[in-house]
Amino acid sequence: MKKFWDERYAEKEFIYGKEPNEFFKARLAELKPGKLLLPCEGEGRNAVYAATQQWEVDALDQSEKGKEKCIQLAKENQVSVNYQISDVAEFDFRETKYDAIALIYAHFPPDIRKNIHEKCVKALKPGGVIILEAFNPLQLKNSSGGPKDETLLYTIPMLKNDFTDLKIKYLENLTTNLKEGNYHSGEANIIRLIAIK
Repeated sequence: MKKFWDERYAEKEFIYGKEPNEFFKARLAELKPGKLLLPCEGEGRNAVYAATQQWEVDALDQSEKGKEKCIQLAKENQVSVNYQISDVAEFDFRETKYDAIALIYAHFPPDIRKNIHEKCVKALKPGGVIILEAFNPLQLKNSSGGPKDETLLYTIPMLKNDFTDLKIKYLENLTTNLKEGNYHSGEANIIRLIAIK
């Protein structure tokens, strides 16, 4: 997968755009700035936005090309992001470190998904928040982005089970119109979650 993402992020333009995910932006505005973790952060659009809002941001991804573009975007916005190259399955999340963790289109295979989500829960401080937006299985019929493997797509029961130790404040499937660069464009079936430790 590293090769796949390096090749995709090697394109000159920011393939998911430079603007943050709308749901992430709106939810972040409701929180007091603190320490934020963004796994699978790619080109850094969400990380850089959060840094402009006074968040201390840790981002991680396995793509060197993604990191290069994040650093470029951070310079354009005169902020800094702590961006680490790591496979998310091997990342040391550390316990009770983060005020918020955002999983924006961070799709994991079933054999590691639950474990990664559990690590995210442990990494939250008490009162910390998970913000998640991803594709649900209905997305398979759309051409607006996302994995074409149903086992990588998320359902309400799946996320309820993964985040059972958190208080789920909001969890919903919805249809939206994505405008996030060339690779997230058009009608999409997504799932959104807000959960608090």
